[in-house]
Amino acid sequence: MPIGIEYAVNLRQRYCDCGEFQTDRIPCRHVFACCANQRLDWQQYVHEVYRMDEIRKVYRARFKPLGNPATWPVYQGPRHIPNPHLKRVSKGRPKITRFLNEMGMRDMRGPRHCRLCGGEGHSRSRCPHRAGPSAGGSAPMS
Repeated sequence: MPIGIEYAVNLRQRYCDCGEFQTDRIPCRHVFACCANQRLDWQQYVHEVYRMDEIRKVYRARFKPLGNPATWPVYQGPRHIPNPHLKRVSKGRPKITRFLNEMGMRDMRGPRHCRLCGGEGHSRSRCPHRAGPSAGGSAPMS
């Protein structure tokens, strides 16, 4: 493969180290490479569920229309009540849900401190006491 990582493929057992071939039951790119190398037909390694004759079998059966919803029987099963605390908040910035490492913990320590003026809440690049680009030159000539 172009990346330089090698994967073991066993076509008889329908196995590839990447795991996609076993999970999806569709040939992954490593299986395609093996089939091309050995001049094999890759289509024989596609699971029968994905073949057109199997898909046609699904649509051979007649589907019964649902009819008017007003004539449906009333549902008598358990009632689901959602937890309001798990509801997504549409306003504001989303809360962090990932596990933090050492670099992420730095952001949780508190407000930033400027290295230039020592002020809190901004960094050196956004410091209001920093001289602007026009302040570094000489006085204007008259």
